[in-house]
Amino acid sequence: MVSSVNIEENIENVHKNIEFDMQMRKLREELVKKFDDYRVTINFMAADAPIGALCLPAATERILIDNGFLRIYDLFNVDFTKIKGLGVVRIRDLAARIDQFLSML
Repeated sequence: MVSSVNIEENIENVHKNIEFDMQMRKLREELVKKFDDYRVTINFMAADAPIGALCLPAATERILIDNGFLRIYDLFNVDFTKIKGLGVVRIRDLAARIDQFLSML
């Protein structure tokens, strides 16, 4: 037979477990957010490299430099089709090299 004391202890243990699980979930969410923030920061720090790090063809690199793009992060959120001198082939190559660079981070 189960006594009321055992039932109360079990209910208290269940409450403690639920509270612990909630605290762990909150901690996990905070940790994931911090790591996401850290990842973004590291990506931008790494992207502070000169565009020469992309090993682009000389003509493509010259076009970018002439248009004021000196660092890799300068190329973020840029519409490459609006940069005079970059055609379809150069844009594809540039995008591929940026993807390759970012995938190494």
